[in-house]
Amino acid sequence: MRLSSYFLPILKEDPSEAHVISHKLMLRAGMIRQQNSGIYSWLPLGVKVLQNISNIVRDEMNKMGAIEVILPCIQPAEFWIETGRFDSYGEEMLKFKDRHDVDLLFGPTAEDAITDLARNNIKSYKELPINLYQIQWKFRDEIRPRFGLMRGREFMMKDAYSFDIDQEAAEKSYDKVFQTYLKIFKRIGLKAIPVKAETGPIGGKLSHEFHIVAKNGESEIFYDPKMDSLLDNGEFDIEKIRNTYAASDDVHDGEKCPVDESILRKTKGIEVGHIFNFGTKYTKAMNFTVQGPNGELIHPLCGSYGIGVSRFVAAAIEASHDDKGIIWPKSIAPFDLAIINLNINNSECSEISEKLYDKLKNEFSVLLDDSTQNVGSKFSTNDLIGTPYQIVIGPKLIKDGKLEIKERQNSKTQIVEIDNIDEFIKTFKA
Repeated sequence: MRLSSYFLPILKEDPSEAHVISHKLMLRAGMIRQQNSGIYSWLPLGVKVLQNISNIVRDEMNKMGAIEVILPCIQPAEFWIETGRFDSYGEEMLKFKDRHDVDLLFGPTAEDAITDLARNNIKSYKELPINLYQIQWKFRDEIRPRFGLMRGREFMMKDAYSFDIDQEAAEKSYDKVFQTYLKIFKRIGLKAIPVKAETGPIGGKLSHEFHIVAKNGESEIFYDPKMDSLLDNGEFDIEKIRNTYAASDDVHDGEKCPVDESILRKTKGIEVGHIFNFGTKYTKAMNFTVQGPNGELIHPLCGSYGIGVSRFVAAAIEASHDDKGIIWPKSIAPFDLAIINLNINNSECSEISEKLYDKLKNEFSVLLDDSTQNVGSKFSTNDLIGTPYQIVIGPKLIKDGKLEIKERQNSKTQIVEIDNIDEFIKTFKA
């Protein structure tokens, strides 16, 4: 992509309406623009990050055997009336009537809708277990939307739902998703601490939240330092992780804590995922049964598993930035590389930049900065949007057949022979 033809409305100053770093940087970097309170348009740079996260989530969910569906954003109230949640969910649910006077709602979650889908199409225990998921927009009418995407009203969410024949199978499904979540977060490049948590209006007994540690986190979490080493180990021993103390502030009780509270790490966290297992709560309410192995009718057990995809964008920025801008994990960066032509009026600089762009664009997501900005503005823009590597083409270096490569994460630079750029590409791929 050429910056000269890209839609990237950069802001030089922090917007007055933004109070947390992720909101400030997403507005300044031209990733989002507010349309209404808690509702945002996603601009091209933001869309690329959103898609990168979605692709990782989708890939890992598919690997674990989950099956993707897409449910309607607009759900009939009748499902929610069956489960008793239409009136109890609260004012965060956006309700309205269509022209036929039918009660509808904009789905804040989809346990009721997915249970209706399952009860009409799954009839035997032989069709279980199954895990159906979607990556879909949700809406919750927050009373005070704030902090940009951290507490917005419209958001993208990966929500998955498992159905199992008995409790043993349900816990296996729960642990399978638990492990998949840890793989997702590792691939994204950010550590998420799993903590025991309240189930909230969804209900259930088993419940874990996944928190990215960040100074501007809305929640406090408490966890045994052993958790860090367990998460750093790519094996992800779920039994050990679940048995290592970690709790959100709404369930942590210092007096009843099973380990010495003085050893616990206490920190702020941003919730990016939440998993539940709530048994037959919804299948009984909606009379969803399957035929068991002996011909008996059984209510399947259900689990619900969410990842806030759009919220993860903000959490990644909160966890990884500096005073110049965003520092993306490589796996979700909107561009892998930026080629910065410091002098577009210099024919040799432009020729080398074009050749390098043509060479790299088929293997990487590349931004060619061919803009008319001055040198300082070019560096500021590329630091702000957080591209992991910047390849700098300047008149002085190319006279000697060299170029400069800057790594955004640590600001390290190296001078590379233009003829040896293939060696750098091999390093980058690794």
